[in-house]
Amino acid sequence: MSRRIALVVNPSSGRGRGARIAPVVRERLAAAGLTVDVHTTTCADDVGRIAAEVVASGADAVALIGGDGTIHLGAQVLANSGMPFGVIPAGTGNDFARGIGVPLGDPGAAADLVIGGRTRAIDLAVAKDVFITTVVAGGFDSLVNKRANAMSWPKGSSRYTLATFAELRTFTPIEYVVTVDGEPIETAAMLVAVGTGPTYGGGLQICAGAEIDDGLLDVTIIKPVSRLTLLQLFPKLSKGTHVGHPAVHALRGRSVRIEAPEITAYADGEPLGPLPVEIGIAPGALTVFH
Repeated sequence: MSRRIALVVNPSSGRGRGARIAPVVRERLAAAGLTVDVHTTTCADDVGRIAAEVVASGADAVALIGGDGTIHLGAQVLANSGMPFGVIPAGTGNDFARGIGVPLGDPGAAADLVIGGRTRAIDLAVAKDVFITTVVAGGFDSLVNKRANAMSWPKGSSRYTLATFAELRTFTPIEYVVTVDGEPIETAAMLVAVGTGPTYGGGLQICAGAEIDDGLLDVTIIKPVSRLTLLQLFPKLSKGTHVGHPAVHALRGRSVRIEAPEITAYADGEPLGPLPVEIGIAPGALTVFH
């Protein structure tokens, strides 16, 4: 009997890439003998609504064409549903897809993972009753994210580069209390990041070495450094070579509380809310094709 796949398309993801690759993905799935029902979103609210309809419809799986923001919305419904979830990356960051090993820039190869049918259960973080698929950021990185989100120019990753330089002009270290599995750490730091997977910001390995199915949260604290040193650290993040730097402190645990004054936490690139925030782990909450 043919497997029935719901293909959910965010046409605006990646500045229109979602719409461009959707026919390729649909044809690839259909050519493999799958029955494909296409659902196209017109706004953010559509993602959760369509995902809920798919779960109730009796489809065998859902494949989502979009970026990290779209995946975040879909995960709120698909978590703990048991519904196999395929990711066809079409955003600018694609950190969730990167973390689960989905090929980037090759929608046909990503669709082949759905066709293959092999699945695994992965962990999600949970904070403020929200499932988080990548990283919670609180500090310099979240301030950069806030600034970049408010900018209309330039487009793409260069916007974050400009926002980084702009934020550096006035940034000073933040006083934190970071509690991991009940053990508090009081420290000044540039940022605190907590993730189930290794990357955010389009491939920055802030939580290098994180495993998405080990039942643990990875915590990275970057202690106070000069502006120049912080700038020098950011390129190292793309390779994970910041690990071992004396200013970088890495921990693991099942629960994390971050406290700091006047800082908004971001999760999956979107505002989560003001600190303090309690972050927990939902082991094996999402079933993905790989």
